[in-house]
Amino acid sequence: MDIQSPRDGSGRLFIIEKYGAIRIHKDGAILPQPFLNIDDRVNDSSNEMGLLGLAFHPDFVNNGYFYVNYTGQGGNTRISRFQAIGDMADQASEKVLMVVDQPFPNHNGGSVAFGPDGYLYLGLGDGGAAGDPFKNGQNTGTMLGKILRIDVNNGDPYAIPAGNPFGTEVWALGLRNPWRFSFDRLNGDLWIGDVGQNAWEEIDYLPAGSSGGANFGWSLMEGTHGYDGDPQPGFLLPVAEYGHESGCSVAGGYVYRGLMPEWNGVYLFGDYCSGKISGVIMANGQTQSQFLFEAGVTITTFGQDESGEVLLASDNGTLYILAKK
Repeated sequence: MDIQSPRDGSGRLFIIEKYGAIRIHKDGAILPQPFLNIDDRVNDSSNEMGLLGLAFHPDFVNNGYFYVNYTGQGGNTRISRFQAIGDMADQASEKVLMVVDQPFPNHNGGSVAFGPDGYLYLGLGDGGAAGDPFKNGQNTGTMLGKILRIDVNNGDPYAIPAGNPFGTEVWALGLRNPWRFSFDRLNGDLWIGDVGQNAWEEIDYLPAGSSGGANFGWSLMEGTHGYDGDPQPGFLLPVAEYGHESGCSVAGGYVYRGLMPEWNGVYLFGDYCSGKISGVIMANGQTQSQFLFEAGVTITTFGQDESGEVLLASDNGTLYILAKK
């Protein structure tokens, strides 16, 4: 479900498994003992439920804190902090920061990431079913269909950053199911893969330093197209989109910052169903996107290792890395 690096100099990769475990890839092998196993708390009874996201605190080396997003009792989203020492997390150290009611078992989002501002960002879907039946995407009074931003270094269990536009956790709105967002490790730009409804998959973008309140349009818009009625102005439109003739469910990825200069600065993303991988590049405020290659497998998620190389995972149980032949 997710691949993360603590960027602590260890070279370790932490791999999330849906049922509730986090495993470590270290020195070329998967360690036999899970880093964390909370399968007794994780509800993975539906396809889009389970242990979904992981982020390491920027000061993880000193405090051992990491944060997860999982569906728990009743299928509701739980954001929790745990603490670790070495290659083992303390399962009893869970501090639940947030519980968000989920009306349906799908569209749970799941991404957890620290931004360049030191705040924790969380991606939540619109609550599920189809067509956003409760119109959560445009409702600033709910956390569903949003990207949230919280300050985990202050408050109990957290504080609302002063710059949040609505005085709540909500940072951006109008998202259907943001299956993976990431910050460019070089410049702090935010890239979001938002899963579409019946016709269009989209990649959304916010440059570093953007103020909160961006509205990506769902469910009034699906990509650049009208969904609840005709297309409407005033929304932040995607920088890339593709129709369902090319896939069915976008998986957001990362901007490549590894050792191969020909890929530098390319945002890589894929599609779960087709296994197609595409790229977006930003230059002088303009974006250009194109299909790049076929992975030949279903794509559940992307990851980025300590050196900036990009990986992807498939539900066939294999991790792949972008590399020269």
